[in-house]
Amino acid sequence: MIERLSGLPDNVLGFSAHGQVTAADYEEHVMPAVDEALTSHEKVRLLYQLGEDFDGFDAGAFWEDAKVGLSHLAAWERIALVTDVGWLRSAAKAMGFMMPGEVRVYSNAELDSARNWLVS
Repeated sequence: MIERLSGLPDNVLGFSAHGQVTAADYEEHVMPAVDEALTSHEKVRLLYQLGEDFDGFDAGAFWEDAKVGLSHLAAWERIALVTDVGWLRSAAKAMGFMMPGEVRVYSNAELDSARNWLVS
């Protein structure tokens, strides 16, 4: 399940993933929010937290995540991935250079730091 985080400026999108994340989560929550934000802003920032109760992605969720990222590649100004999942931290660090914006990886204990970096 993906839920939208509140209390962020309108150019910063925030999402928190819990349990099993599915393609439907992206279709229902992430994609509409990204499309809406890009009607008002040329560039957006993303806070994506994979909470302590995150169990993983189904195969469709991986595809939807890639579609969201790649279909708006030039729109990402900053991305903060907040997770304690080792392989996701490593993948984000290894692949972050492919993003035109800056990518930083934080632990769940550093959620406030990630939020502060995005809104600064």
